Amino acid sequence: MAANRVSRRTMGRLRLAAQGLLGPGRPGSVAGAVRWMTATQAQDLQAALHAVGLRVPGAGLSDVRAALETGEIVRSWPMRGTLHLVAPEDLWWMLGLTAERLHRVVAGRHRELDITWADIEKCRDVALEHVAGGGSVSRNELFAIFEAAGQPTTGQRGMHILGSLCRHAWLVQGPLAGNQQLLVAFDEWITESRALERQEAIAEFVLRYFRSHGPATVRDFAWWTQLPLPEVRAALNQVSVHLVQLEFGGDTYWMSPEIAALLDDGVPGQRSVLLLPGFDEFLLGYQDRSLVLAPENANKIVPGGNGVFKKTVVAGGEVIGTWARAGTGPSAAVVPELFDEARPLGAGAQAAFAKATGQHLAFLNT
Repeated sequence: MAANRVSRRTMGRLRLAAQGLLGPGRPGSVAGAVRWMTATQAQDLQAALHAVGLRVPGAGLSDVRAALETGEIVRSWPMRGTLHLVAPEDLWWMLGLTAERLHRVVAGRHRELDITWADIEKCRDVALEHVAGGGSVSRNELFAIFEAAGQPTTGQRGMHILGSLCRHAWLVQGPLAGNQQLLVAFDEWITESRALERQEAIAEFVLRYFRSHGPATVRDFAWWTQLPLPEVRAALNQVSVHLVQLEFGGDTYWMSPEIAALLDDGVPGQRSVLLLPGFDEFLLGYQDRSLVLAPENANKIVPGGNGVFKKTVVAGGEVIGTWARAGTGPSAAVVPELFDEARPLGAGAQAAFAKATGQHLAFLNT
């Protein structure tokens, strides 16, 4: 497929549609949205809850929290050493693909923190002893258990041990206690896990990523998962028959046939305005974000490259600014900060912004 009628904004709107943020075929449930997205960035829990809610028409904050509370969705470290929301049945095979590589990546830091494999096994044993039989512990309680077992937790040592226990599928974050999650035994919280051979697992990962994130490139996916590029290319060859290829700007992009069909039927969202949370997959789900965010504005989203992504205003498929919530309760408001103050929102965009503001505040109160 040639890109003779495609612009960057069109590519951005195709991504919005693929991610269930606009257009037909949006997910009908919280669990369905998380499963469709394959993995949703979630190191900021509140932002992740908002991100999922945006993809389910009519969903409220309580609906997303309930799905996490009951284990319909789970939050762990399936890839890149970063928390994501995933479907529970997918976490086991995802960890099988990525845990060993991540363990090698952190090996140097573990040496600095004096963490040996024997230490990890000791912490595993004492942790499972405390949560067996449906028990749960907070992070602070778990660290106290480690300390009592002679395992220091200061200086990030506790977090690295905890990450190892979760990456190896001994523990997983489970029910909520306020805005924190309690830790539970993986096998007790997730009772059904899919088991896939490595080649089959990478192929499924590739297909689901391009269906939910496309148009995207092979390098986008390889960065997203940190899987080796040769294995990714081999997997793409297996599943490419189920995808559509698009040449744009000198790169090859892949997407689902359903999203590609929008180029003929009409790509929705030309006048859309969305208020996306920080760390949303629309921006973070790709190595190259220049399709939707002008490079000169990247520092305004992640000031100083500090790794903390601000909330974004997305108009017609392009990130045009950031936003913040001011006040609480009935007096709450959403305040935008556009990149180009000389180009304020027009009347139509202002109406769309007001609608998005109302939907966001309703989500928080539902």
